[in-house]
Amino acid sequence: VQLQASGGGLVQAGNSLRLSCAASERTFSTYTSGWFRQAPGKEREFVAARRWGGGSASYAASVKGRFTIFRDNAKNTVFLQMDRLKPEDTAVYYCAATQRGLITSAQGDPRAYGYWGQGTLVTVSS
Repeated sequence: VQLQASGGGLVQAGNSLRLSCAASERTFSTYTSGWFRQAPGKEREFVAARRWGGGSASYAASVKGRFTIFRDNAKNTVFLQMDRLKPEDTAVYYCAATQRGLITSAQGDPRAYGYWGQGTLVTVSS
């Protein structure tokens, strides 16, 4: 599976941005998709993930209530809707996927994901 992330850009604080992650093949109900980010000089951190086919989603505390992960099956695409953006959200965002249906407590571990897209840069100005 190849993943292609897009949608990054420069946005002012308080505004919204939607990231896309297109998969090269049909997403299956047992897949788990995730988003991670890496700010300059910092380690990659978990942002959001969802186990499809009736599973639940998990979010980092710093984005909960502002970000939403969802998908469009017809387009084989997973989205990250980011609202009320803050300067501290500035980072390179990566999408990830696994054929495993991860439980919520495992969704934040990047080692659980076997497929990664290239990063897309999000810059939030104050």
